[in-house]
Amino acid sequence: MRDVTYPPIIVTAKTAFRALGQRFQMTGTEHVPREGGVLLAYNHIGYVDFIYGGFAANPSGRLVRFMAKRELFDHRWVGPLMRSLHHIEVDRGEGVASFHTAVDYLRKGEAVGIFPEATISRAMELKDFKTGAVRIAAEAGVPIVPVILWGTQRMMTKDHPRDFSRGKTIAIHVGEPLHVTGADPVAETAELHARMSAMLGDAIAAYPAAEQPPGAWWVPASHGGTAPTLQEAIALDAAEKRERARKRAEKRAKRQSAR
Repeated sequence: MRDVTYPPIIVTAKTAFRALGQRFQMTGTEHVPREGGVLLAYNHIGYVDFIYGGFAANPSGRLVRFMAKRELFDHRWVGPLMRSLHHIEVDRGEGVASFHTAVDYLRKGEAVGIFPEATISRAMELKDFKTGAVRIAAEAGVPIVPVILWGTQRMMTKDHPRDFSRGKTIAIHVGEPLHVTGADPVAETAELHARMSAMLGDAIAAYPAAEQPPGAWWVPASHGGTAPTLQEAIALDAAEKRERARKRAEKRAKRQSAR
């Protein structure tokens, strides 16, 4: 693929990292192959995960094509940027097209990024995974490389104000490739979830204690933080979904009354 936009975006991002005085904990980046199709599976804890997720493949010289919700592509300014970076549009109501696009990219030797949880985890722990990652990798015949991000939620996530103050540590941990067959997508997805859950626990334990005090809102309740539990997060997600549906209904009603 011809990439005009991606290289300057990477330079801009690295400049921003330095300006923000960010420190990086990066491990396992050698697991990202330097060539050939590969599906990178990420946990999802904040709105800037796309930026830092792509950085995980930078040591291998790879550009990651992320699978992202259609709403981003519909945005007046963000949409053209997403398309110029050759990211993959995902319609949550109809995912067949994005499935085939991802498989096609992988067969052509691209690195594709996916968030198996589909949405940000308010609990900061792994939510249930969709089976899409396993099915895509199996269909394309490529490995899944698990990636855990930690610290990105401190900048921009759900239910909390943005905080781009200086000096934060960003952890990026890349695991060994997982080779799936697709014979049992549910079982293989469970294996991917278990592996990434263990990696997340290790990332939290290795994070600088001075930046992660007991009771911190960005730390899971199971690790001594005050983030919602997974069960509480499910209830918050459901309430958010209802509110979005209500707003959409209001907009439709206004459009109809204006006719």
